[in-house]
Formats: sequence, C-alpha cells, structure tokens
Amino acid sequence: MKYAGVGLVMMAAVFWGISGGIGDILMDKGWDPIVISFYRGAVGFICFSIWFLLRFKKNLNISKRVFTWSLLAGVGVAGNFSFYYLSIEASSVPVAATLMYTAPVFVLLASFIFRIERSTWFKWGCIASVLTGIILLTGAYNPESISVSFLGTAAGLAAGLSYAVFIFGFKNASAAGRPQAILTIAFFSFCVVLLFFSDRNQAFSVVTSDDIGWFILLGLVGAGVSFIFYVIGIRMTAPTTASMVAMVEPVTASLFGVLLLGDFLNIIQLLGMALILLTVTFLSVKQAG
Repeated sequence: MKYAGVGLVMMAAVFWGISGGIGDILMDKGWDPIVISFYRGAVGFICFSIWFLLRFKKNLNISKRVFTWSLLAGVGVAGNFSFYYLSIEASSVPVAATLMYTAPVFVLLASFIFRIERSTWFKWGCIASVLTGIILLTGAYNPESISVSFLGTAAGLAAGLSYAVFIFGFKNASAAGRPQAILTIAFFSFCVVLLFFSDRNQAFSVVTSDDIGWFILLGLVGAGVSFIFYVIGIRMTAPTTASMVAMVEPVTASLFGVLLLGDFLNIIQLLGMALILLTVTFLSVKQAG
C-alpha cells in the first residue's frame, strides 16, 4: 500500500500521455486544439457527474473549502491545456513541452514558501534530472530545430504554472472531500472556462461528425479514468512527488507516437526517456520507503 499513491499518479500520467497521442490524431484531422481540450474535459465531466449522482446522498455535504479548491483545480486544468496549445502554436512542441514540465519547480517553490514540504538538495536534484530528461526527449537543446517567441515562452511557462495550480487544487480538495464531488465541481468549471474560448460552431459540429468516437475515447482516457486515479493518488502523495512522477506523461506520449503514429526516437531521445523513468522510479522508491 505504501506505493499506492505514487502508482495511481503514475497511471494517470500514462493515460494523459495516451490522450496526447489521441489529441494529435484529431488535430491532424483538422480539429481545433481548444475544441479537442474542451471535449476531453466535457466527456470527463459527464463521467464524474454520473459517479456523483450514484452516490448523491454521500456527496451532499460539500464544504466551502472543498468547493473553492475544486473550482481552482478546474481552472488550473483548463489553463494548462489552453496555454500548452497556445505555446505550440506560437513556438514549437519541444519548447512548449519543456516549459510546461517546469511545473515541479513551481510546486516545490510553493511547497517551500507555504511550508508544506521541506526544500532539500535531493528534491532539487530530482527536478534537475527530470527537466534534463525532458529537454533531451523533446529536442529543446537544439536551437536550430526549434522556434522561440516571447508569446510561446510566456504561454509555456503559464502552462507549467497552471499545472502547479491544479496539483495544489486537487491536493487541498482531496484532503477534505470525496473524489466524486471534487471532480464534478472541477470539471464543471473547466467546461465553463473552455466553452468561452472555444470555436462554438466547430464544437457543436463534433456531435454529428465521424470523429465523435475519438472524442469520447479521448475524454474517457484523458479525463474520466485518469483524473479518478489522480485525485485518489494525490491524497497519499506529496505535491512535489506527484508533479515529478507525472513526468512519465511525455514518455508515454513519445512511445504512443513510435508504436502507433510511426514516429522515430533517436539515441539522445531514448537517453532522455531513460533518465526520466530512472529518476521517477528512484524518487518513488525513496519517498515510499
């Protein structure tokens, strides 16, 4: 049981990585990234609402703290998805991915400031190791292969900050509330935020399109199942640990691309992937020990 929390967070990250591959398929079909993000959360919201209603009596007592932190978590998820895609549009996938995965730095700083966790050289070393792995995996070390803009950089950092926001939102909400209520509230706020920014005409056309099956699969994998694992797992996991363990997401996305989309990984990318997995494994064993 001592590995349960880390294991559930890791499983959530694996599903997020798979959903990234599904999202890439839908973008290749011409769908707007924000619309894709909206349906990923909307399908999840439907799943969580059904779960909430099935245990309606047990979920009636929702404290102000749970409601507030759940709303904040939903806004964080919406910001993470949106800023990530904006960063891709303004710069490139390697830059956007690398900047978004600065989230552990934001989490550790906030944990230190608010005295949630102690700042240690071990944690900073793990963060440095994971970020190095991300840079190697995404190719962000090669300035000739990427394009950088102020907007792309700002959006990428905002995606990382949003990532940190939803980690703390879910962590604080899960300490006092039930996962059904937390996820339903969080993804309601998610849907409201992203519906405001989405192309409504394209969003409505999804329902009658031939790709509706892909959207449903994306929502089930990228939200419906993964965030259930995440909210339950983060209750038993420190914020910094959760943010670093979740870095297996880009590894999963890369493997998805290789196995199903015909992508290719060179030696440097494989080295980056190995560095991420080794660091996460070492961290998980040490934290659970």
